[in-house]
Amino acid sequence: MSDSSWRAAPQAGYWGPSAQGPVPGTAHGPVPGAVPAAPAYDAPEAQQTRPMPVVPSVSGVPAFGGGQDDGRAAARPSGRPFRAEQNPEPMHDAPQPAPAPQKKSAGRNLGAAIGVGVGLGVVIVASLFVVKAVFVGVVAVAVVVGLWELTSRLRERKEIRAPLIPLAAGGAAMVVAGYVRGAQGAWVAMAFTALAVLVWRMAQPPEGYLKDVTAGVFAAFYVPFLATFVAMMLKADDGAWRVLVFLLLTVVSDTGAYAVGWRFGTHKLAPRISPGKTREGLFGAVAFSMAVGALCMQFLIDDGAWWQGLLLGLAVAVSATLGDLGESMIKRDLGIKDMGTLLPGHGGIMDRLDSLLPTAPVVWLLLVAFVGSS
Repeated sequence: MSDSSWRAAPQAGYWGPSAQGPVPGTAHGPVPGAVPAAPAYDAPEAQQTRPMPVVPSVSGVPAFGGGQDDGRAAARPSGRPFRAEQNPEPMHDAPQPAPAPQKKSAGRNLGAAIGVGVGLGVVIVASLFVVKAVFVGVVAVAVVVGLWELTSRLRERKEIRAPLIPLAAGGAAMVVAGYVRGAQGAWVAMAFTALAVLVWRMAQPPEGYLKDVTAGVFAAFYVPFLATFVAMMLKADDGAWRVLVFLLLTVVSDTGAYAVGWRFGTHKLAPRISPGKTREGLFGAVAFSMAVGALCMQFLIDDGAWWQGLLLGLAVAVSATLGDLGESMIKRDLGIKDMGTLLPGHGGIMDRLDSLLPTAPVVWLLLVAFVGSS
């Protein structure tokens, strides 16, 4: 039976209980001589003679034959309308104020970062052009501090106890050997450092020996061995300018990526590794590094050419980005944001060496290929 037939002729007493009590013809019995009346819907013990069809509606409440009909709500024993309980939300939402526009955040204390960066630059340039041996000492100190940060985070976050004492002593010796004896000296120092790590760890219980010495050998290669290429660059006659070009290109790459990515970055470069890096930022790093590289090779490096600077800048941008992503992987595995807190606005020493370390062998090799080692 259609819903319209029920709406055209509603039963008597359908909209609520009858004030007169039972209606004749109900379950209390017929009145003699009276004409049988239609059964009252609200009789206490009345039984429907025909089932009311239930039509589902969108809100989950029957449209007819249930708790409502003709837009009115049926009375409930509590006296509260059934419709109000089923649909407590207002029919029309009140207009919400538009959120205030948010300014882009640089993500770090720029004032502190710039101040610390300028201070480090002054120390490095002064030691680089005054006495080369002093700059080698600066590199060795940075290596030892970086090793301390890395081994401390490994111990805190992963319970990996890479021995710091042989790493620090071997790392400093590695940098000096690279400056004095070149690549051969660096490799020999690396081998003895790895051997010292293996022997030093034997003084402790064997549990965790493999992971501890593996982390120690990795730390020896990652920090001091890669840093020896900076010392080997310095060994050339124009070594101070080569190191300056290396540092300048790496800083320019990082700055270009940061500036362009912060202003125009929308496409993530490696969201699982470093969500803040974008493809636009990588383009900025490449563009800035290639431009500065062409100028540096043309005016700062003996027998250099501008086109060599373009290739050098491109290689630096790629290696610096990969180095940054590599340390980001380590920090994500450790569950930390920065390796340390020694440099306000930058984090730790390792947070500044992340781009420099893998870039050093790339620049050393290309400069040797372009203009020779002397």
